[in-house]
This record gives sequence, C-alpha cells and structure tokens, in this order.
Amino acid sequence: MVASEQNLGKTLRRLRRLADLTQEDLAERSGVSVDVIRQLEQGRKYSARLPTLHALANGLGVELTTLLGDPPAVAKTGEANGPRLVAVRRAIMPPLWGPPSQPVGPDFSLERLRKQIADGWSRYHAAEFDVVMRALPDLISEARSASVSGNDGDRKAGFAALGKVLQLGGHVAIRMGTTDLALTSLERAIDAAGKSSDPLLLPMIVNSTAWAYQRQGRLEDALYVANRAADDMKAAGHTNTADGLKVWGALTMSAATSAARSRDYDRAASMMETAEREAARVSKLPAGDDNRMVSVFSPSSVRIERVRLAVQYGHPEDALALAKGMRLSKDTPPSWRTWLLLDVARAHTDIGDAAGAVKTLESLKRVAPEWIRHHTLAVAIVRDLWSLPNHPQGLRPLAEFLGVTE
Repeated sequence: MVASEQNLGKTLRRLRRLADLTQEDLAERSGVSVDVIRQLEQGRKYSARLPTLHALANGLGVELTTLLGDPPAVAKTGEANGPRLVAVRRAIMPPLWGPPSQPVGPDFSLERLRKQIADGWSRYHAAEFDVVMRALPDLISEARSASVSGNDGDRKAGFAALGKVLQLGGHVAIRMGTTDLALTSLERAIDAAGKSSDPLLLPMIVNSTAWAYQRQGRLEDALYVANRAADDMKAAGHTNTADGLKVWGALTMSAATSAARSRDYDRAASMMETAEREAARVSKLPAGDDNRMVSVFSPSSVRIERVRLAVQYGHPEDALALAKGMRLSKDTPPSWRTWLLLDVARAHTDIGDAAGAVKTLESLKRVAPEWIRHHTLAVAIVRDLWSLPNHPQGLRPLAEFLGVTE
C-alpha cells in the first residue's frame, strides 16, 4: 500500500473539518454517499476510483492533488522538515535581536547576485527544490546586505533583489506545504518591493500571495488581490511592455483559477480566453533583461492552464480539444510540460479512454520518470486503470513501475 492510500482518510477528514462541513454536508456537495466518506475517514476503505476522488475534491473546493497529498518537494533527500527547511526559516525570519545586516564587501556584484537569483528561479521551475533550498539562505542574506549598502540607487536595487529572492522563498515554502511561512516570506518581499524602484515587482509578489491564499482555501481573498493588482497594472500603463504584460497575464490566470475553484467555471474560462488573446502580444512588445525573473506568460503557458482548469473542473472533452495539436514554446518550463501530460492523462481517464491515458502516461514516464514515480495523482490514475477488468496494452509496466500491482 502506498503512502497516499494510508493518508487519504486522514487528509479527507482534515480538509472536511477545515471547510466546516459535516460528513452529510460533504456528501450533499460532492454527490458521494455518506457511507463511502465514512469508510474512507475511518480507514475501512483505503482508496476510491478517480471520479469519486474528483467529486470529493470539488466538494471540498480543493485541487485533487491536495486531497491525495502533494508529491514530496525534496524527494531525493527526504529532508522535507529537516535542517534545510530550518535554515530557510531562519533566513526568512532572522532571530529576535539578531545582528543587523552588514553592508556588502568590495567583492560584491549586484549583477552576479541577480543572475544567481534568476538561476534559482530556473531551478525552481525545473522542480530542483532541494538545490534551491540549499542556495536560499545565502542568497537572502546577501540581498539583505545589498539593501543597506551604497547610495540610494544601490539600496533600491538591493531591495529589488531581496524582494525577488523572498518571493522565491515563498514559492518553495508553498511547495513544502508550509503556507504560513510562505505568507511571511511574501509579506516581507512586498515590503522590500515597496522600497525598490521596480514597478512590476509588487504585482508579481501579489500573484504569489494569491497562490498561497488558494492553497489555504481562501479563494475570495485570492481572487480579489489578483484582480485588483491586474487592474492597477492596466491603469498604470504597465501592460505596454512584454514584462508588464506577462505579469498582468499571470495575475489574470491566477484569478481564473480562483474563480474555477469557486465553481464559476464559465467566468474562469472567459478570463483564460482573454489571457490567451493577450499572450499573443508578448512577442511584439519590448522585452526585459532576464525573462527568468518575470512571470511565465505565453500562448503555451495559457493553453496549459486552460487544459488544467478544464480537466480539474469536470470538462475533460474541452481539455482534450484544447490540448490537441499543441506546440509548446521554448520558454515553457519543463515542470509545466509534465503537468500538461498528467492533465491529458486525467482527461482520457475521465472519458473512459484507458488506451489514451496509458499512452500519455508512457510519454510522461519517458519525460519525467522520478516525478511520475512520486506523484500521487499519477499513481491514482494508474490504480484506477488497474482496477478495470480489461487492461490496455502497456498498463502493466506502468503499474509495476509505480508499485500499483503490489
């Protein structure tokens, strides 16, 4: 039995109580019988078919991966709550009455620091979370020193670097499942952004904050802050550059996700259609210095998000139609490509196309073998297919690889 099976009942009970729902309330909202919910929570039933899990997640207002348990962010080392996270916590929240940050030394290079932070973002998007966690404490410390060094212009540039690296710390904390730490990091990043001269940094960090709110189930808060920041950007004329439009687009996609999770799928789909039209303008506008420091927003990224929303909220046919014939741009992060394949596999499963699901999962295994091995949703899909009376060709090797046949 895999860990996700053992924890499903406990997670279901915790999420139901957080949503202030009785078992009867959840049954009514999800369409899943009270008896099934009771058996899962009491550990008398360890798993359920994928449509049932979808229904429970929708009834709770969370992503399916939240119900199943997110994949481990530091799978190789197992230090999800070990010394590395402690070091990151200490960097984000220095100890009370600790020594103040000292100015940088003569060998300091702001350009080198910016490149190191950009590299951290690249590694984050490549799901190299353990590498990012090792680098974060020193990067945060150096950025704090830069923010108290030199003239006013130097200090503003240092605050911009500090805001960006604290934003990265917030993202890593979300991936580690510590959203309170994430919000602390993001609040301090917003403070640093206000002391910088970068007009795009604040809305970028607001977008990350909206994501943290989503992970906490605060959907109205997430929708409000993302929409407000996007409207403020348009009013200030910041969408006339490629970087500005990318930040606006990321905020709009975030707002659409919150709308979809609030069961307003039509509004979410409309917002995503608008975002995809606007994304076509990015390549025609003046570009910034380093795209790795700005939000991911392109026709490919918007289409991937549209596929995700469609499959998550009960429109698998729409998801497959959107994914058909997609050509991903070169700047699409590797992690986004893997998510697209997983969502397409989910859509095939939801419409009863077992062969299509297996073919897609085989592609995912070739692209990201370690990722699929640790991803609870991939395991759930294969387990669902394995329970069918007729196994499609290629399913057994996948099932054995993921330990489903045990």
